[in-house]
Amino acid sequence: MGPITDIKGTFTLHNGVKMPYFGLGVYLSEDGKEVINAIKWALDAGYRHIDTASVYNNEEGVGIGIKESNVSREDIFVVSKVWNSDQGYDTTLKAFDESLDRLDLEYLDLYLVHWPVSGKSTNTWKALEYLYEQKRVRAIGVSNFLQHHLQDLLSSAKIVPMVNQMEFHPYLVQQDLLDFCKAKNIQYEAWSPMMQGNIFGIDIFKELAHKYSKTIAQIVLRWDLQKGVITIPKSSNRERIIANADIFDFEITDGDMDNLDSLNRGKRFGPDPDNFHFEI
Repeated sequence: MGPITDIKGTFTLHNGVKMPYFGLGVYLSEDGKEVINAIKWALDAGYRHIDTASVYNNEEGVGIGIKESNVSREDIFVVSKVWNSDQGYDTTLKAFDESLDRLDLEYLDLYLVHWPVSGKSTNTWKALEYLYEQKRVRAIGVSNFLQHHLQDLLSSAKIVPMVNQMEFHPYLVQQDLLDFCKAKNIQYEAWSPMMQGNIFGIDIFKELAHKYSKTIAQIVLRWDLQKGVITIPKSSNRERIIANADIFDFEITDGDMDNLDSLNRGKRFGPDPDNFHFEI
């Protein structure tokens, strides 16, 4: 991890690709005007990393937002994911083509396996390795993979995943998994950093927001980055998109970082990767 400088700053993945450590997530952003506007507002505000997935059903809008923005394609880091029902070798290749078609892009910057699916993720990963070797995607990774899922994958993988995108917030730090990923040069990334809104009721966040003259959202997003974790807060609200990125003019002290780490209780607000209904 390098220094945290500004909204366009990057962490370097193990293949040398620079991935912006701050981005816009579009989960639950409605396809069409809502997601198109969110993309354009974010890019106008300086964001250079957009995270979508086939299952979000808004890739077309994401592609339009990128096209209608004033930012050139090569300056935007675009991420999508293969859904569980599409996992397997041939079906993953087909799903990738369909995502690219919907996005109307020539390539992706990062393609992720959305969830570990027993008996399928190994072949799915082989498909991602093929796409990477064909230079159709600049980096490949996984999402929601716990340590044992990663170990299973690594036992047959030619290429170590460059990214693992996980539910990550002060109630779910999973430091052992963070450390494992770091040891394998797998970049950690957070989804649901706001704990589905539950972050706003926690006293220590109210205190730190006051102390640093920042919002609770800005405190948790800054904590992510100082932990070396890429973060992609989701919003379709212009003011919030801009405010979420206002985290580069302050630093949380080591003591306050430790206090936030100590909130960890292994609590998930999203699905458990070991107990998820994969056929969805």
